[in-house]
Amino acid sequence: MTFKLSLANLPAIAARASVPAYDRASLKAGILHFGVGNFHRAHMAVYLHELFNRGRDLDWAIIGAGVMPSDQKMRDTLKAQDYLTTVVEQDVARSAATVTGPMVDIITAPDFERIIATLADPAIRIVSMTITEGGYFIDPATGRFDPTHPAIVADAADPDHPKTVFGLIIAGLKARRAAALPPFTVMCCDNIPGNGEVTEATVCGLAELSDPAFAHWIHENVAFPNAMVDRITPATGEREIAIARDTYGIEDGWPVFCEEFKQWVLEDKFPLGRPALDEVGVTFVPDVAPYELMKLRILNGGHAAIAYPAALMDIHYVHEAMENPLIRGFLAKLENEEIIPVVPPVPGTSLAEYYALIERRFANPKIGDTIPRLAQDGSNRQPKFILPSTADRLAKGLDVVGLALVSALWCRYFEGLSDSGKAVAFNDVNAERLQKAALASRQDPKAFLALGDIFGGVGTNPRFVLRFTGALASLRENGTAATLQKYLDGKLA
Repeated sequence: MTFKLSLANLPAIAARASVPAYDRASLKAGILHFGVGNFHRAHMAVYLHELFNRGRDLDWAIIGAGVMPSDQKMRDTLKAQDYLTTVVEQDVARSAATVTGPMVDIITAPDFERIIATLADPAIRIVSMTITEGGYFIDPATGRFDPTHPAIVADAADPDHPKTVFGLIIAGLKARRAAALPPFTVMCCDNIPGNGEVTEATVCGLAELSDPAFAHWIHENVAFPNAMVDRITPATGEREIAIARDTYGIEDGWPVFCEEFKQWVLEDKFPLGRPALDEVGVTFVPDVAPYELMKLRILNGGHAAIAYPAALMDIHYVHEAMENPLIRGFLAKLENEEIIPVVPPVPGTSLAEYYALIERRFANPKIGDTIPRLAQDGSNRQPKFILPSTADRLAKGLDVVGLALVSALWCRYFEGLSDSGKAVAFNDVNAERLQKAALASRQDPKAFLALGDIFGGVGTNPRFVLRFTGALASLRENGTAATLQKYLDGKLA
């Protein structure tokens, strides 16, 4: 027997899954969160759910918000099930389903006025976001705010009717200041180096375009804590919906599947207070940077490294990639010889043990994480997860054989066909120009590196150009598997 996910059916669902121990009617919103996707529902929402289950801080419930047309589908799906979510944690040895309920509403475009009114509500003390690495209007080559983006130009021209997350935040802050209310804290939960500073740069950069004095006020008065977030969370498809139904008897229109592991390291900069997240496993530190850099370079960089060889070898699932000795060996050699040596020390952490944990997590067969998910949005991910390690090594005069191979694999991927001739389905906002550059690199390998907004100075470094060119030639002449073997044998020049 199955039950549609709803508050009314929680007593029946409780026989197969954990359900909220708190009364949903007792919750009051204290957080507005932009970007209600799978990661948010598997991460921040789960921490809050665990806190609420202890009877703590029930005035920190979540109101979701979305500015993209696609957000409306999420809103409609969750609203139909009373904003409940089935979170299925899957480890090698166990799986368990939990129905979480810290979200009480979702507001989406085009109801921007209601979003601003909610931001101005004194009950909202934290505004958080998971809007993807590419959602911050940052030039990837310079790392600086891009004021020329059409969406930014539009919000700057009409700041009273914003349509971006950052324009809405500015409008909400203005409304609070006008009402003599203290500003909320803005908390980024995306995988970006210095994500608090990046968020502040975008908010202040946009405000500067229409009201420089208010931009200065934001800089002086609004807190933007840095954070490191981690939990592998695949996209939801028919497979996940079927497992929730057939294994746990829950008819959930958008369940979330994730690994058992989760981590959140956060700066304690919350002038209006915060939930007692430290009681449910969140680590508060004065400086997130070492933890953040470790995770971005080793975990996210690892994902970016295996995505393209796996795609070129027609491998669909991440755990299948890790079962391939060439890919697993490539990742281990790359991490241990090139990435980890340029990661600064992390307090109380062994980087070797951290990588061993990452390797086990990638190999988890129950997660169902996919190579297409890892391969998407490379034009935003490569400059954040791979190229910084490359730049650091080049600056130290160190070689970059493996890291240049990662870039060459990315280029080869954007030629559009796997080694077997299967068409590649791109998922990148810059796919058209990436493919154009990749195809042009058949005549001139430097054509791909000429994407200056992505490669920056790395793309003109003689050592990198030499290694990239050699790797790309091998991929075309010998194929992906043979090139990986050459790298493992120390014969890739």
